[in-house]
Amino acid sequence: MKQATPARYERGEGTAIVRRAVRSLVVVMVITVVMACLIVGHAAAARARTAVAPDVAKAANAWLDSLDPAQRALASKPFDDAKRTDWHFVPKPARKGVQLRDMTEPQQASALALLRSVLSQVGYDKSVAIMELDEILRILEGSRAKNIRDPKRYFFTIFGTPSDAGPWAISFEGHHLSLNFTVRDGRIVDSTPQFMGANPAVVKTQLPNLPVAGHRVLEAEESVAFELLNSLDEGQRAKAVISPEPPKEIRGAGEPQPSGEPAVGIVWGDLSASQQAVLRRLVDVYCESMPEEVMAERLQVIETAAGGWAAVKFAWAGSLTPGIGHSYRVEGPTFVIELCNVQPDAEGNPANHIHCMWRDRTGDFDLPARD
Repeated sequence: MKQATPARYERGEGTAIVRRAVRSLVVVMVITVVMACLIVGHAAAARARTAVAPDVAKAANAWLDSLDPAQRALASKPFDDAKRTDWHFVPKPARKGVQLRDMTEPQQASALALLRSVLSQVGYDKSVAIMELDEILRILEGSRAKNIRDPKRYFFTIFGTPSDAGPWAISFEGHHLSLNFTVRDGRIVDSTPQFMGANPAVVKTQLPNLPVAGHRVLEAEESVAFELLNSLDEGQRAKAVISPEPPKEIRGAGEPQPSGEPAVGIVWGDLSASQQAVLRRLVDVYCESMPEEVMAERLQVIETAAGGWAAVKFAWAGSLTPGIGHSYRVEGPTFVIELCNVQPDAEGNPANHIHCMWRDRTGDFDLPARD
């Protein structure tokens, strides 16, 4: 059944409110940076394992404390609640948690401060930009819309009690975003599933007060992969390209654990040193949405896993040219990266709708991987 867009968003207020909340967050961030510069801690290597989670717990509790009782009942769930692993990036009619649209502006600022605490600046900026794309869809789809398009329809949920002891978790999700973090004893121990999407992948039409034509929120996720693909010689490409047709969707969408299929494609050792550097850069693109500590730990896990980087493979499916359906995977023993761009955008431009993800082959949500 077609769902109506809320009346207040017919005037495009959703993006404006998000922007006001972001401006409020800037003040919080400046104060936080100044205070951080005054802190004298232990050695950097030791801090890298512990410094993130206490700040996240503080931000989580500040947001929870800003909510009224009804909101808090929706926002706070037991750690072992089944909804913790119920994730998806499609525009669902109902989701767990409390959405930005149902928060006051101070609550929105507090929620966005929580989001910033678990992401790098790069990851935070991408997330806000993805939310803004929903306003483009709202305008372009108009009366044709089959789903609610709303830049404030993004939901926050806390599982467990935010603290430096025991387990708790954060879920932030809405259309084209699903970010999930598990904290144990003061450390972020899992940051997956990590999903980001973009429709349009390339903004084609300039709309007032929205991203300019040509803007690409997930530009690096696509362009770096094409750079690697275009560097392959005929023999390498024969190993990397696994199908002339792309899949219709990324694997395991909405499932608690990633696909257990064996990795396919061209192996790290069959790439030249310069090609390996490009592949490493592609991996970094996904990791750099996370705080430095989380990014560093992800890369260390790749290096210390069986085979290290030598066990990593790159696979391509579909068109070798942008603008026609294509997909790729980067996989190793501990992680899966996957991007799929096969759907048209709201204006009918082909292959202008990205879905991409990072998942943990040892187990998303800090749970055991599937057998």
